[in-house]
Amino acid sequence: MSTPIPASHMAFIRARTGCSTELGARLSSLIEPGRQAQGCLQFSLQHSQVDPDVWLISGFWSSEQAMSAYFNSPALMIFTELLNDMVVRSMDFQTFTDASAANAYGEYLQLAG
Repeated sequence: MSTPIPASHMAFIRARTGCSTELGARLSSLIEPGRQAQGCLQFSLQHSQVDPDVWLISGFWSSEQAMSAYFNSPALMIFTELLNDMVVRSMDFQTFTDASAANAYGEYLQLAG
């Protein structure tokens, strides 16, 4: 049996002008469900100190499967609602898997080869 590889996600969400307070309040509803989700190791909502319209949601998961299960949960319907309600101007969502130095170097060699 293989050992699960940790995974993480980051979503940078920019509010439409005048909607940052509403966006932050609505995104905060994701904090507890995220932290309570099976396999969640860390989950947070952060607000930019430089740009008041930018919010960051990040999570660290025990495995890619745990992260994917959370992505399919009803809690994430909030993103559809935020887009439909025109509260969000843009969203940049990225997922990551843990890469040890050896794995990263091996991937580099494959690309360079």
